[in-house]
Amino acid sequence: MKNLVLILISLAALSACGSESPQKPAMAAKPKADISTNPDYQQGLDLISKSDCLTCHKIEEALIGPPYREVAKKYAGQADAVSMLAEKVMKGGTGVWGEVPMAAHPDMSKEDAEAMVKYILLLKP
Repeated sequence: MKNLVLILISLAALSACGSESPQKPAMAAKPKADISTNPDYQQGLDLISKSDCLTCHKIEEALIGPPYREVAKKYAGQADAVSMLAEKVMKGGTGVWGEVPMAAHPDMSKEDAEAMVKYILLLKP
């Protein structure tokens, strides 16, 4: 009986660590694409840096308005996001992110507003 217990313990130990069973390799995290090489990135960043947008918005954290990453996350994959958000940039708005209104930018061209929105949408987490 003593020998049987020793044999069972030995077999259990061998099966637990001695035998190599084929395993799938761990999935490596997909490297994040370098969005700074996207032409929409540089154009939008340039326009935003020349505007008053950074008075209310930051990329990562909420200021007066929502962080750009949260905007990008919320509207990711929506076909009409660029035109709809460009309209909000030009006309202003309230209620989507709280009660603080976003200032209107009526003198901004639709093309510039769309370029800025394309930049913001590239920032999705």
